[in-house]
Amino acid sequence: MRKWIVVVGAAAAISLAWAGAPVAAAAPKGGFAVFAQCPVHAEGVKGCLYAPVEGGYLTLGKTVVPIAKPMGLQGGFLQEREGAKPLVAALDGETLTKVGQTLPGGLFGRPLDAVTELAAPAGSILVGSGAGGDGVAFVLPVKVRLVNPLLGAECSIGSSLHPIELSLTTETSGPLTGNPGKETSIEEGEILVKGGISLVSSGFEVPKAAGCGSAVVDEAVDAKLGLPLSESTTAVFDMKIEIAGHYAVEEAEEE
Repeated sequence: MRKWIVVVGAAAAISLAWAGAPVAAAAPKGGFAVFAQCPVHAEGVKGCLYAPVEGGYLTLGKTVVPIAKPMGLQGGFLQEREGAKPLVAALDGETLTKVGQTLPGGLFGRPLDAVTELAAPAGSILVGSGAGGDGVAFVLPVKVRLVNPLLGAECSIGSSLHPIELSLTTETSGPLTGNPGKETSIEEGEILVKGGISLVSSGFEVPKAAGCGSAVVDEAVDAKLGLPLSESTTAVFDMKIEIAGHYAVEEAEEE
């Protein structure tokens, strides 16, 4: 079984161009199929990550948004080095899949979906030791787009300049305590699988809404959700994480 290490630390966001352009190849087979969107042939990529979020919740102001529909985090991580590992974007651009979660109570008498999206390039996502063990697993800068027939198409909470930054850990964050889950492996030990993980984050800043159609509508959304808020904010991501080395994924493409 090939050995690799994921470490955590402070690191600056990097340009995706640094990782090099991906090379077209056949999709990996068997258990490696989940890494089909991993940029395994990009320069510097040493491993692949597939991490579906299967449950949990995210607080937006005074409103709790349940994660009822699975969404996924996927991509490649760079060569082993000191500090956290920036995540390289998925080949199809869906590094964090855009899935609408229903916001309880709706808005203005209409249904309202909250879609969590990246607020910065994928290289700004940091992969830490909690992805393969204990500690911080991901530092995830996101924005939440609000979808309602009465709102503007770009109605969002958070932006590239002022993202909602989730520091998701298996340990303790404020009033929450995560769970590192249980570790197994498949494909003769080449894929590390951690199931039953609970990643938590608290005390993150949730800014005001913007782009909802007018200043009046923005203010109405803020009043409904209780924004802005930087205290009593919590998030729980119930996940499974699968990680494989790039050589193993490349070999699975050739089978």
